[in-house]
Amino acid sequence: MKIGINGSGLLTRPDLEALVADIGRAEAAGLSSYWLAQTGLVDALTVFAVAGATTSEIELATAVVPTWPRHPQALAAQALTTQSATGGRTILGIGLAHRPTVEERWKLTWEKPIRHMLDYLGVLQELLATGTSSYEGEVWSFVGEAPLPTTEPPKVMLAALGDQMLRIAGRRTDGTILWCVGPKTLERQIVPGIRSAAADAGRPEPAIVCSLPVWVTDRADEAREMVARSLTIYGELPSYRAMLDIEGVAGPADISLIGTENQVGEGLAEIAAAGATHFTAVVQGFDDDERDRAWQLLTTG
Repeated sequence: MKIGINGSGLLTRPDLEALVADIGRAEAAGLSSYWLAQTGLVDALTVFAVAGATTSEIELATAVVPTWPRHPQALAAQALTTQSATGGRTILGIGLAHRPTVEERWKLTWEKPIRHMLDYLGVLQELLATGTSSYEGEVWSFVGEAPLPTTEPPKVMLAALGDQMLRIAGRRTDGTILWCVGPKTLERQIVPGIRSAAADAGRPEPAIVCSLPVWVTDRADEAREMVARSLTIYGELPSYRAMLDIEGVAGPADISLIGTENQVGEGLAEIAAAGATHFTAVVQGFDDDERDRAWQLLTTG
């Protein structure tokens, strides 16, 4: 299992210089990838385009770009530009987001999410691969062509938890990006669903990217309480609630990797054994010393 960093926690106090420095630290530490959510007023792909100039090996991945507010042609253009700027190290993770965000924040209509995603991929993947699209769908369409800024399209991954979305991810994309999913859910729901779909489509075995808070501390009870408070919403959103029910836990804090180095290491081993191909840590800590302990564990095993 490859280990990376999910730096989305830094977006609560956005600072481009700090984000680029964190990506550089991850590469210098030998970590395989760095992931950012598309949230707030920081554009994740633009951050990666900037970081491309100061890094050379680490994969740079969105986790994830919501599809509703951005036309697939616009996202294809940005992803291809970022892929060129990073020398071919971009992974484009996309996802539906959630009904409350779509309807309450963006004031859009949440309807036909599966058709929405199929049409989105229909436009996006044609443009990424060839620069040409003649796709006319029910929800998304684009007919046109343009020169490509790179001949190497970025990988595309899909946030997928339910059966239908896992089938789309396996049949159409390079893998899935997960949040608030533990080892039982990986083993029972995610891994068999996406691998079966990929095999049926004759595609390579998909990447399965698991992301959770990682907090190396001797104050585990306090840390778990803080994580539980900060991630309350994920225990309430239906898609995540369904996964937590498979896991048999009350909320995300119960599957977060919190405790001593040995305890967190055991948690990582359990996730790997359940079938995750990648793990990306949202590093937490009461202070810099604890955050450094987490980084040390992640980089040395």
